[in-house]
Amino acid sequence: MTSSTPAHPARPYYLRAGAVATRLNRLIGWLARHGVSVAGSAELSVVGRKSGKLLRLPVNPYRHGGEQYLVSARGHSQWVRNMRAAGGGELRVGRRVRRFTAAELADDGAKVEILRGYLERWGWEVNGYFQGVTAKSDDAELLAAAADHPVFRISVQD
Repeated sequence: MTSSTPAHPARPYYLRAGAVATRLNRLIGWLARHGVSVAGSAELSVVGRKSGKLLRLPVNPYRHGGEQYLVSARGHSQWVRNMRAAGGGELRVGRRVRRFTAAELADDGAKVEILRGYLERWGWEVNGYFQGVTAKSDDAELLAAAADHPVFRISVQD
């Protein structure tokens, strides 16, 4: 007997950081917190949806067309789930803290354009998380990968 429903519901894509990446992320976050941005990195702070505590991690903000975006290269991570619940957070480099609200982009052509630009800018660091999709991939390939990589447009509050 066959069923069209899988035995286990599909889980959203998420690639957990290994030990080396975890240590490197801690270092990059520490540097950003102390005023050193590595290739444009910043420290993201977002309130945990369950704990209510401020959680921090390094991110690579991406600017495109006068807007700023956060892309989750690793997929549907905890910071993504927290961002969906909180609707915003803070970006920090040293003493400069920018509070922002966030709106998640739909998986459409606009998101494809952001993913392509993000991969052009940060591909040297994140290509391995995109399962073979690169900045040189065609629109159809990027669109197919879009659901696995949440993107948030952030609006900095003054």
